[in-house]
Amino acid sequence: MIRRLIFRILYGKEGEAMMAMLWAQQIMLGKKTFAQVPRLLKDQVKELLVDSGMGELAAE
Repeated sequence: MIRRLIFRILYGKEGEAMMAMLWAQQIMLGKKTFAQVPRLLKDQVKELLVDSGMGELAAE
């Protein structure tokens, strides 16, 4: 809970969604893996990957 609050303070209200989009893009480009995604963003990144038709990349 404290981590999420700090995250929100650092990145703002929309920052969490933007960070999830950036992680999803990096995964789609093959530069990062889903296992490297911070725990607080995993659900959003997985949803973005599934919505993009690349849900298989969300496997750990």
